[in-house]
Amino acid sequence: MRILVHCSFAACILMVIFWAPRAVLAGPPAAPNAAHPAASIGKKLADFSLRDYRGKVHTLADFAAKKVLVIAFIGVDCPLATLYAPRLVQLAEEFTPQGVAFVAIDANRQDSVTELATYARAHGIQFPLLKDAGNVVADRIGALRTPEVFVLDVERNVSYRGRIDDQYGVGFRRPQPAAHNLSAALEQVLAGKPVSEPVTEASGCLIGRVPKVEPSGDVTYSNQISRILNARCIQCHRAGQIAPFPLSAYEEVAGWADTIREVVRDGRMPPWFADPAHGKFSNDARLSPDEKQLIESWVTAGCPEGDRAQLSPPPEFAEGWAIPRPDRVISMDDQPAKVAAEGVLPYRYLITDPHFKEDKWIQAIEARPGNRAVVHHIIVSFLKPGDRPNLGLDGGPLVGYAPGMPPVIYPKGTAQLVPKGSKVVFQVHYTPNGSPQEDLSCVGIVFADPSSVKHRVWGGATPNTRFRIPAGADDYAVNSSRTFNEDVRLLTLTPHMHMRGKAFRFEVEYPGGRRETLLDVPKYDFNWQLRYDLAEPKLLPRGTRLLCTAKYDNSENNPNNPNPRRAVGWGEQTWDEMMIGYYTTIPANGKAGVAN
Repeated sequence: MRILVHCSFAACILMVIFWAPRAVLAGPPAAPNAAHPAASIGKKLADFSLRDYRGKVHTLADFAAKKVLVIAFIGVDCPLATLYAPRLVQLAEEFTPQGVAFVAIDANRQDSVTELATYARAHGIQFPLLKDAGNVVADRIGALRTPEVFVLDVERNVSYRGRIDDQYGVGFRRPQPAAHNLSAALEQVLAGKPVSEPVTEASGCLIGRVPKVEPSGDVTYSNQISRILNARCIQCHRAGQIAPFPLSAYEEVAGWADTIREVVRDGRMPPWFADPAHGKFSNDARLSPDEKQLIESWVTAGCPEGDRAQLSPPPEFAEGWAIPRPDRVISMDDQPAKVAAEGVLPYRYLITDPHFKEDKWIQAIEARPGNRAVVHHIIVSFLKPGDRPNLGLDGGPLVGYAPGMPPVIYPKGTAQLVPKGSKVVFQVHYTPNGSPQEDLSCVGIVFADPSSVKHRVWGGATPNTRFRIPAGADDYAVNSSRTFNEDVRLLTLTPHMHMRGKAFRFEVEYPGGRRETLLDVPKYDFNWQLRYDLAEPKLLPRGTRLLCTAKYDNSENNPNNPNPRRAVGWGEQTWDEMMIGYYTTIPANGKAGVAN
């Protein structure tokens, strides 16, 4: 017996990130036929003629009277380009009076003019936003990613290229930038000085270029690639879901092809962090070697579409909920929460009284974000009468929401007990996306008939709340354990740490001393709060110890680290730390009322 889910476990190839720009962002430049970034410095940009989203033509010569020109390459669906849009607007307001002109260029083949107009309105962009059809200017100047900025001096030679600043990157965000790269470059060029750091690495989405080769080959979108996407990606990359753009049509997928290949090649997507040497999991999201090779071959061959008659029907999804129709929907609050456009936001804890007049047996439960664009994760637990809020450490969370994590549906005859008078605790983490937002998340519950429950699911946790990670420590270990006083069957494992989390391992020590590793996550990623569902329930005899080992990187080499100069201990906010090994079990003897 094991926990079942109504929807596919497979996570998508690309997803929001920080909640996740991690999903679609990349590190070192990898655009096809691209010269080294340093080769752009000192290069003179030839005149160009591009239309903005209103149809007006703009040329490089239009800005001849300006001392300095900033060209920012953006993509309307790239999470980092969206997050940095307000920063570009702020910098334009600051430097325009000093003789600096700003221009944004979109060279993505998949971005329409209508989408550019929407992007400009959403972020209040007043400077020209141009469409580079065929990525002509992007190729001429050597642009690779979005967002990536170029500073041109009065002679229109490239003086700087790279990032805007270092606040946001691949899978991390700092409270404030430490290096204001674009500002510094503008100040130096305006002063007639050489830029002290003319090239920095721009993290972001690869520009969706028109292929340089004529599409050809036996691997086509219509035949093989669409089937992979249907199985792995469409669950999230469709209208109204968590991903920032759909992957349901050929032109969309072809535009993202280079980024898809890169994140698959690097092993960043789909999000799955368990070492395959330990344990088998029913929700293993990894692509097979054959699937990876098909994607590689398709992109290399120029992304041929193939015969549309070979397209398979897209998968069908439940409307609204991934569980059966809920018996009760409980909102986290009466009014939507306000989410700022930028910054690192603290966790929000909200307690709602559902007024349960009798014990409730939960057969299915789903946490549902009200605004998927900014909800990083949700943890829902229940607070028993007389208890203080403790993040579900006694009974464990009933359900969580995060990219790649499905809701919970227990098998028939199996349920989790919530005592009468219990309250619902929502822990919600928001990640700003570049514009002010609102959210009103909720949880949906399907109740079980008490007379039908034969197996009670127990949610548990092995926390360690008494630790102190020294400042600068890059491999600090924290341990915890829990001994089972009855025979149980283990169903799920969920590691939880914050921004300094580095690795997490679950082991068991059986009576007699034999040890076994159940789950090893050698590269923990805070951006993906994944639950690992055992392929088969694991019998743990009475006296078995569940052992958890967490490792932390509190050094300056960890880009997620809020403050490497500070020793850190347990706390409820992301700039503090946590160490929790969540799990769920059922009694091995089948009695619904037996606890572990």
